[in-house]
Amino acid sequence: MTQPAAPRLPGSIIIARHGEPDADRRMVLDWRGYEHWWDDYDLAGLKPGQSAPQALCSAASQAPSVFTSTLRRAIETAQACVGAREMTQSSVFVEAPLPPPPIPGRFKARTWGVYARCSWWLGLSRGKETRRQAETRAEEAAAILIEAAQHGDVALFAHGWFNRMLRPVLKRHGYVCVRDGGDDYWSWRRYEPKVRS
Repeated sequence: MTQPAAPRLPGSIIIARHGEPDADRRMVLDWRGYEHWWDDYDLAGLKPGQSAPQALCSAASQAPSVFTSTLRRAIETAQACVGAREMTQSSVFVEAPLPPPPIPGRFKARTWGVYARCSWWLGLSRGKETRRQAETRAEEAAAILIEAAQHGDVALFAHGWFNRMLRPVLKRHGYVCVRDGGDDYWSWRRYEPKVRS
């Protein structure tokens, strides 16, 4: 008597951060200037001369499903890794907003980024998407990835902070991080269902 086939396990979920954008984080600005800087940042593509890590390209190329945010830096990162393959672009994967706190002073754009993320995390959204709203969006994004993973590995090319927000959601849904590549440009993590460990 033949044994029934074991149920197919869900695939891995690969989540990558985009490459380095073509933007100058050393610019010195006031808070209003940083708002304009961030708007331009969201329009920017990748800085020329970068090469996608071979390990990321290899992992993403094996994934039947490829997702990316709708922002140019994420799309170009995906294209650098998987070429002209079909990919699903969705605004559900875009970066959490960075509204700067309206405080006096002029600082580098990278410094404003820290101030903006801390104040946003503590509740200062200034009319942009709130932390709670972004957390709800992370739930929605994770659900999309988990559903796609029922049919094989999944690769997502998105953004540093929003990728972090996906971590606890995936954990709650039974995924564990089996490869932690950090948070730099081109970094990536691999999540697998707990039953694999």
